[in-house]
Amino acid sequence: MSDQTPKIKIVGRIFVNFEIHALTGLHIGGAAGTLAIGNVDNPVIRNPFSNEPYVPGSSLRGKMRSQLEKLYGLAQNVSIGRDVSIHSAKTQAEYDNSPVLHIFGIPAADFLTEPTRLIVRDAALSEHTRTAFRDARTDLPYTEVKWEAAIDRVTSAATPRQQERVPAGAIFDGALTFTLYNDQDTELFNTVIRGLELVEEDYLGGQGARGSGQVAFKKIEISFNHHEQAVLSKHKLESLAELRALWADQGYAAK
Repeated sequence: MSDQTPKIKIVGRIFVNFEIHALTGLHIGGAAGTLAIGNVDNPVIRNPFSNEPYVPGSSLRGKMRSQLEKLYGLAQNVSIGRDVSIHSAKTQAEYDNSPVLHIFGIPAADFLTEPTRLIVRDAALSEHTRTAFRDARTDLPYTEVKWEAAIDRVTSAATPRQQERVPAGAIFDGALTFTLYNDQDTELFNTVIRGLELVEEDYLGGQGARGSGQVAFKKIEISFNHHEQAVLSKHKLESLAELRALWADQGYAAK
């Protein structure tokens, strides 16, 4: 084995549990052909076993990445699917200097890279929301149907359409894990916090420009485990603002 082979060592991990509060109706789409209920035009994604809507980790992770790429003005230069592109590095220097790429990873490259640091879990309905919605008279199980009208710009004719949403007030139990490969990664975690802040400022899921998808991250629990220094700390916080303040107090503020 060559001495140039990169050595990947886990220094520690940061575990974050949080609640995702839907401040407005939330729509994260599912496949209409298999998940539609009651002939809804645009259904939400549901757990096929429980029939409950959930927030896929890929949706939150992808939104964080896209918002951070826009924040830093990064080019969408790699296609990962139909009409979907992400930013990736073309050179070692570009990768080395990009916090976004270190956090989210990149497709296979011919230069040295590290594994993705950020894992975002699927977020299921909280037990409180599950109970409340089970007793509520919602249009469909756990969801509402929002009627909209598409207006023809020439004839002014209105075409009605349906949009399934999880009602405002729903809470999902989310979690993420951030792996530390060196001590500088504690500062890199500030970018993860910023990504969550950007989601709060924007929206999660679809139809955000028409009012859907405003969320807030609350009831945050963070555990920081540094293997080599035998550091284990746990904190309970109410908001991202408190999380950012805590991380600065720990000496890990962004430089």
